[in-house]
Amino acid sequence: MKTHVLVTGSNGQLGKSLSTLINNHPYNSLQFTFTTKATLDISNQEQVDTYFQSNNFNYCINCAAYTAVDKAEEEKEQAFLVNATGAKNLAEVSKRYGVTLIHISTDFVFNGSKREPYLETDTPNPINVYGNSKLQGERFIQSTLKHYFIIRTSWLYSEFGNNFVKTMLRLGAEKKELHVVNDQIGSPTYAKDLAEVICEIIITKNTQFGLYHYSNQGILSWFEFAQAIFNVTQNNIQLKPIPTSGYPTPAKRPLYSVLSSSKIHQNLRIEEKKVLFSLKNCLQNI
Repeated sequence: MKTHVLVTGSNGQLGKSLSTLINNHPYNSLQFTFTTKATLDISNQEQVDTYFQSNNFNYCINCAAYTAVDKAEEEKEQAFLVNATGAKNLAEVSKRYGVTLIHISTDFVFNGSKREPYLETDTPNPINVYGNSKLQGERFIQSTLKHYFIIRTSWLYSEFGNNFVKTMLRLGAEKKELHVVNDQIGSPTYAKDLAEVICEIIITKNTQFGLYHYSNQGILSWFEFAQAIFNVTQNNIQLKPIPTSGYPTPAKRPLYSVLSSSKIHQNLRIEEKKVLFSLKNCLQNI
């Protein structure tokens, strides 16, 4: 009998990465249903309940999220509606219908004052609306469900949608010189790698439920990540480092948001791929 998996928010980077992964490597034991906001609005409790009731899902991968970090400062209500209320709705119906929820969260739940990789046991303290809304979503899930995986990830990029890699490629083709922030430190993560991790959890029927961190292996500033992108693509653009203060944004960013993947490695036997390896893989697919 096939394991029936619902994917919400399938228009985003991770949703599209999951869809591509499944098309390229058919997981014969899994049957996927992909939904977008148009087909399933997770902020609408009644709609979510009806959808779960009329389908027999074993897992729900929640890729639906409000991710416009700067815009969230103005559109606070919308960010919380999707990231907090949406997560709560999915948690409640997952409990009602015996579904295991796999929910994606973010490094932005931390304030960035630490100087070594964040553990799952570290106390979150977000410094922007987006981070606050995602943290509230996590807490709704934790207080409602026993059978869940919350996976915090960082600096997600892919061949899909808007992300740092694609922005650098576009600017690299337009400009001769570029200023990039060099005092925000993190671990860029290829969405395809995260998609593989999620499928692995489902295929192995893992029951080590809880909160996990997953990112690619490597610690870089945005400036160093830009350097890596242009090195791989052999673009000789002039890159100049600037501090965060030189590039003000509506939302504050954590200066350090490296996540430790040691727990997911120990409990789920999952290995992180190296940043440069995954970056090259992504650039070949663009």
